[in-house]
Order: sequence, then C-alpha cells, then structure tokens
Amino acid sequence: MRTVPLEQSVALIPDGASLMIGGFMAVGTPERVIDEIVRQKKRDLTVIANDTAMPGKGIGKLVDAKLLRKVIASHIGLNPETQKQMMAGALEVELVPQGTLIERIRAGGHGLGGILTQTGVGTSVETGKQKIDVAGKTYLLEIALRADFALVQAFLADYMGNLSYALTGRNFNPVIAMAADTVIANVDHIVPVGVLSPDHIVTPAPVIDYLVANG
Repeated sequence: MRTVPLEQSVALIPDGASLMIGGFMAVGTPERVIDEIVRQKKRDLTVIANDTAMPGKGIGKLVDAKLLRKVIASHIGLNPETQKQMMAGALEVELVPQGTLIERIRAGGHGLGGILTQTGVGTSVETGKQKIDVAGKTYLLEIALRADFALVQAFLADYMGNLSYALTGRNFNPVIAMAADTVIANVDHIVPVGVLSPDHIVTPAPVIDYLVANG
C-alpha cells in the first residue's frame, strides 16, 4: 500500500477504465476523487455502483461532465441527467436489482463465477441469461462483476491502510474493495497504527493499493 497525493491517485486511471464506486445516493462516495476525475477529464468510463446519485453530487458529477460510456446500477431515478443521456443513446445503462448487483460484486471479490437467483425469473430480466434448475426451482445465472479500479470512501485509516467505515459508508465500500484489480481509498482521517482496534477494521490493509493523502 502506498499513500499518494489525490492528483497522482487519479492519474493512475486511464480513459476507458471500469470503476466501482462506493456510496448510496452520494453518501459514502469518495467526492474528492470524483472531483479530481472530472478535473483530469477521464473519459469513456464504465461505472459500477448502486446509483448515479443526483446532478452535482457524487457519481452525478461524472454524468454531468459526460465522462461515462456505461453505467451498471440498481437505480437512476433521482438523476434526470442520467435518464436524459440514456434516452439520447449517449450513455448505456444496465439496470440490475440491488440485491443481485451487490451479490454479483461480492461473487467477483470472492473468486466465484456468478450467483443463482430467482429474482427476474419470468420477466424481461431473464432475457439472454442462462436458467438453471435446482431442487425443482428455476434460477437465473448472474455473472460475477469485477472492475479495473474500486474507489472507496472510509471514515478512518491507519498508516498501513486498514479501513474503518461510518454508518451508510459501510454499505457498498467494503464489498467493492474486494472486487477490483486496484483499490484507491479516500478517508476522512488517517491515524497512527494501533489506534484502530482489530475489531473495528473492516477492510484489511492488504486489500488497499493506494491511500489518498489528506490535504
């Protein structure tokens, strides 16, 4: 794990990269990292996240700047700009039920090929997907998700890169941290090693590649 300046952390991300971004309606989203992506004008990005927040907040800033090629999310209803770009054919949107989405990411982080779920059976969601019968019930095979980068927001980190989260920030960040080739963590506070109790560490240091320095 290396501690790097904000600018350097985002410089690692090439145009066309796939990004998993934590947060729920921008709560628990690494805003500083997103602002720097906009400043550096990274383009043609694929974002995998729960939602696209709203205009001017969180992932919504990437939508506003027209930096995204594709979004895989469970909800875009509070961001009219996402809907506008989708309807115009400028942005590809893949909507995935929330539980299915997070389990596909979890599967990607744990080395699984996918998950079986009954969600979507008998609806348009099943189009093009493999069906598997188990114990007399029909399931859809949903393929695991991984990304080039995970952009994580945490409340505390120590100098080794162990992370602890606060409130809603714990919903998606720990899961996406397991499912990307490179993990960049932005934190509110960096503390000396030993301040974090082992019981409070949610994401262990070996998972983190880069910790964004404050300041």
